[in-house]
Amino acid sequence: MYVVEGDGDAELRRGPGHISGSAMPGQLGNCIIAGHRDTHFRVLEDVRRGDTIVLRTRRGLFSYRVESLRVVSPDNTSVLEATSTAVLSLVTCYPFYYVGNAPERFVVEARMVGALAADASPRS
Repeated sequence: MYVVEGDGDAELRRGPGHISGSAMPGQLGNCIIAGHRDTHFRVLEDVRRGDTIVLRTRRGLFSYRVESLRVVSPDNTSVLEATSTAVLSLVTCYPFYYVGNAPERFVVEARMVGALAADASPRS
C-alpha cells in the first residue's frame, strides 16, 4: 500500500501516514507510520513476531523484522520516542473491531535488517 506524508484526517483517509519529523524509511531513528484500523491498517491484526515488512522508497528497499506487538493506552507516547537504530513503528487504534473511538493503540515494532539501494541491481 502507499504511505502518505502526515497524519491529519485528510492524509489518513488516503492511506497510512508517515509521522512528520520521524525518521524516513532506511534512516537511523524511529520511522513512525500511523493508519486507521478499519481501513488500511486492518492488516496489522495478522502481523506476527518474526514477520518481515518491506518498505520501498525512491532511495531503495528496506526490510524490517517484527520484534514486538503491544497494546498501549493512547497517552503512552513511548512509541514516538527517537531511537539510535533504524526501527519502524506502525500504530493504529485497538481493538480492531471496536465500534466508535477505540480506547487503546496497537503498536508493531520492527528493526531494520536489510537495505538495497534504488540504483543497485541484483546480480544473477
